[in-house]
Amino acid sequence: MKLHRVLVAAVIDAVERILAEGQYADRVIEKLLRSNPQWGARDRAFLAESCYNLVRYWRLYKFCSRDQKNNWRIFESYLVLKKIPLPDWEEFKNCDKEKIMQKFQEAQAIRCIRESLPDWLDSLGEKELGENWDRELAALNEEARVVLRCNTLKVQRPVLKEILQKEGIICHTPESHPDALVLDQRKNVFKSEYFKKGFFEVQDASSQLVAPYLDVSPGMRVVDACAGAGGKSLHLAALMQNKGSLICLDTEEWKLNELKLRARRNGVSVIETRKIENNKTIKRLYGTADRLLLDVPCSGLGVLRRNPDAKWKLNKEYIDRMRKNQEEILQSYAKILKPGGKLVYATCSMLPSENQEQVARFLNNNPSFVLEQDLAVSPADSGFDGFYMARIVHHKNPADVNS
Repeated sequence: MKLHRVLVAAVIDAVERILAEGQYADRVIEKLLRSNPQWGARDRAFLAESCYNLVRYWRLYKFCSRDQKNNWRIFESYLVLKKIPLPDWEEFKNCDKEKIMQKFQEAQAIRCIRESLPDWLDSLGEKELGENWDRELAALNEEARVVLRCNTLKVQRPVLKEILQKEGIICHTPESHPDALVLDQRKNVFKSEYFKKGFFEVQDASSQLVAPYLDVSPGMRVVDACAGAGGKSLHLAALMQNKGSLICLDTEEWKLNELKLRARRNGVSVIETRKIENNKTIKRLYGTADRLLLDVPCSGLGVLRRNPDAKWKLNKEYIDRMRKNQEEILQSYAKILKPGGKLVYATCSMLPSENQEQVARFLNNNPSFVLEQDLAVSPADSGFDGFYMARIVHHKNPADVNS
């Protein structure tokens, strides 16, 4: 394709905002596309794809470039490695393609450069996941597939698949994810009239495993204590057949407002949102829930393929804070459960220190709770996001655990 200077400059500017200023990649790209409606489909696709690729493999492209402090030179190495013809511009004058390819071959022997991540994060992953870290990293650098979740309150999956096909949205239905439809080719599904009617939501297949893991039934009183904008809340409501009570909590009011809008579109009426103002919000719910979902804040390492900028924003201190936060949430919020109830502790991380070790510590300190089952989803094995979920039963007293 023929490159236009204004488009390349926009890509470089976007990447600077993402990496130097710490802005979120999806928001930067969305804003850029919205403010340039004159760009054609190919230009828009090139911009989005180039931004994500540069952010995903920034360290590699930087390593291969002839000037690691010049973003135009880094973009030059990207073009060469992607086999995109270089324009006859001053910025790309005297480019040594052979040198770039030579540096690329050197990088293949250095994992943190080949897979493009900070040294400390590479060390942490290797420490916690051992020999599996290599394959997980490679999987996390693949482009995330677009996955939809059929809203069974409005339509069944086979019917939705046919409806979408008529709109030119071709997808397949994985057997292991009963509500999922995986797009064969990327499309802007938010323009579909059936999205606007609430027939489906966009939600990764691994994320779709969490709500069913909670083992809910119609009529139950369920609390989603870290609801966010409510992707899993809406799934829970569908599994409950929109019968019962679903209380959705979060510390951010704007996320709960977004959830209300999504619930209306999905035809969900059982959701009640409550902002977590302080500990009293949680204490008022003690002993009231049949089921409790704790989709806790985490490092987000399992979703790097859709949020590649996150690896450049993370640091050791942040992950340490997340672990402490996870422990506090699990210890305090678990009291929301009635005796005999069940909770699911979930993260979109693959680190045992955020997952199995947190659950083991909680169980050791709370003998009336027992692990019923847990599941670690590998991006390399599943082809979807990395997730962890543990289903824990609250018995009336410790003696019931062995009875």
